[in-house]
Amino acid sequence: MTAPAWSAPAGLPGEFVALDRPVDGGLPVGAPGKVGVLELALVRRGGTTRVEHQYQRAPLHVYRPIHLDANLPEMAFVFVQQFGDGFVDGDRCRIDIDCGADAAVHVTTQAATNLYRAENNFATQLVDLRAGRGAVLEYLPDPVVPFRGSRFFQRTRVTADPESTVILGELLLPGRVARGEIHAYDLYWAETEARTPDGTLLFADVLRFRPTEGEGPQSLGLLGGSDVVATLYVVTQRVPAAELVELLRRALTDCDVLAGVSELPNGCGASARVLGTTSKAVRAALTSAWNAARLALLGVPAPDLRKG
Repeated sequence: MTAPAWSAPAGLPGEFVALDRPVDGGLPVGAPGKVGVLELALVRRGGTTRVEHQYQRAPLHVYRPIHLDANLPEMAFVFVQQFGDGFVDGDRCRIDIDCGADAAVHVTTQAATNLYRAENNFATQLVDLRAGRGAVLEYLPDPVVPFRGSRFFQRTRVTADPESTVILGELLLPGRVARGEIHAYDLYWAETEARTPDGTLLFADVLRFRPTEGEGPQSLGLLGGSDVVATLYVVTQRVPAAELVELLRRALTDCDVLAGVSELPNGCGASARVLGTTSKAVRAALTSAWNAARLALLGVPAPDLRKG
């Protein structure tokens, strides 16, 4: 885990391979402080979820999990922090979280993830999530904010036992709007896939934006005038996929956003994609969908994490 190759993504798209150059005027790719590693294994023990194994390497860091949901007291809440306030040119980070059988874990971030300008290279993050039999795993980080000239590649892989429930979300903002940066980044690429423990692919999804090509992200075929995009994936067998689609649609009906909900392949759940003109509206819609999924699957509402 200390080797730079541990956090270096394999099979990069050609667009990123062409950008994999030495970083000038700063720490080189793979230098200490630029390769962040977080490895957590959580298990059900004594009626609650506890950390069984933890390894972290700056700039990634977590404090002791807390149990803050009175309606689901066995769920451990983990807040991932990143020293340095975001990703800079050449950063390579990897997060591995293993949620054991019957454990319940909610993973989020302490604040939004900033993506800083990349002069020579790019930044990456690999997220590997595993949910055991009967486990509940929620991975709902705060928004990603891409600054002007940033380049970012993220790959999220989920391994879900057929008897587990995984709720996974992502939220992309257009940038520092107050500074006039609206989709002024160079390249943003986020891959998401889910598999069964034997390696069978359940679904795969890619979100890719390169504002400098064509008409940009706000073209009719992409965001169509919206600035903010979010996705919620609910991987579960607790309720039929068609029923899950309907309850998510109802949850999003009165939200001030454009939203589409569909079944995931292989009957493994449902996904919702949300477009909006403001961060506030999209975040509210995402929370509404998460709350509806929680009520249907766990019988409890989404907690207020009080992060603003």
